[in-house]
Amino acid sequence: MLEKSIGWQKSLNIATAVYKITETFPKEERYGLTSQIRRCGTSILFNIAEGILKHSKKDFANYLTIARGSCGELYTQLVLCEKLGYIDHTACKEIMIQLEEIIKILQSSIKTLRKR
Repeated sequence: MLEKSIGWQKSLNIATAVYKITETFPKEERYGLTSQIRRCGTSILFNIAEGILKHSKKDFANYLTIARGSCGELYTQLVLCEKLGYIDHTACKEIMIQLEEIIKILQSSIKTLRKR
């Protein structure tokens, strides 16, 4: 059921990419930025999944709104990590492109759900 959702699929890819890039972060960031980025990356996925399984369109739209907020948070965290030298520009840009795609999907879905 969840696998049919393009938003869910793309957010799974983002969560996986986030875990991979944070493996190389400094050990002193384990309980700081590494943890925060991982929670944020999975928050997008988890909120989309929870929203899909809700019974009302209003609840679904609310969970997608939370996921969209997490996209903005993750985007900002990636910019910070690039500036700190924890990730290179190419890796950062790849995830940012995926985030921009999912933000568009989420915005469109939220708009559609709220019109009904």
